[in-house]
Amino acid sequence: MWYTLPILEQYSRFAGVYNDVRCVMTYLKAILLGLVQGIAEFLPISSSGHLALVQALLDFDQYNVNAVAFDLMLHLGTLVAVVAAFWQDVKTLVAEGLRWILDGFRLRNRPARRLVVLILIATLPLVLGALLEGYVESAFSSPLFIGVALCFTAVLLWTAAKHSGGRKTEADARYSDALKVGLMQLIALFPGVSRSGSTICGGLFCGFQKDFAVRFAFLMSIPAVCGAVVFKLPDLFHGAMTAELALPCLAGFVTSALFGYLAIFTVRLLMKKNSFRWFSVYCLCAGVIAIVCSIL
Repeated sequence: MWYTLPILEQYSRFAGVYNDVRCVMTYLKAILLGLVQGIAEFLPISSSGHLALVQALLDFDQYNVNAVAFDLMLHLGTLVAVVAAFWQDVKTLVAEGLRWILDGFRLRNRPARRLVVLILIATLPLVLGALLEGYVESAFSSPLFIGVALCFTAVLLWTAAKHSGGRKTEADARYSDALKVGLMQLIALFPGVSRSGSTICGGLFCGFQKDFAVRFAFLMSIPAVCGAVVFKLPDLFHGAMTAELALPCLAGFVTSALFGYLAIFTVRLLMKKNSFRWFSVYCLCAGVIAIVCSIL
């Protein structure tokens, strides 16, 4: 048996190196996908489309990460980012929402209460998302579909860039306007269609002020992301979350939150400079590349 010891030692060293590589790659995946989620969730370039393409192109499935838990942490990261960026608005909306309920659901000509109602109305179309779940899931595995959807986002952004914006704010925006923007968010369930881009564009098409269009698009993402997190929680308990996977998930969460916050700041700055055309060009190029790669 003594002659097998060197072989066992070599195998042990190889196994140790292999495990170290898997550990490093797991962290790299967590940081990279957190970076993509944080930036692409709020920049108008589609986070879901980019995450699907990155995972497909780099074959990240071979690295051991609980997909449900990791996706949940990425969404929590972007939720923290938008709440932090609009903290004053969030505090006001929560307070006014509670007063609205205690006041018998009377608006009393208070813009903040109207904004609460507008956000709730804009969230309603997501209920139909359950009917589209099968189509959305199949779209995630189709780079061709994602490429076409990115091209659609490019056209949407280019068209919206020609709009100087209207004058509507929470004080005079119609409930039908909120519903239209909510339908844009429903379409954005499909990978490749930017949620932030489609909702901001929807607001501009409805005559919203530029700053209000951005604020409304990001604030209405809070109940949407909360709903997505709640929807995924039952699946989380069926996954194998271990201490080994907890730290990579935490790394993805922190990266997503940090870069998500920076992306929100960037969007608000670029909206003032009317620079959305560059995102349109980027989405068109990314879409064409995805289509070509899916065909070849």
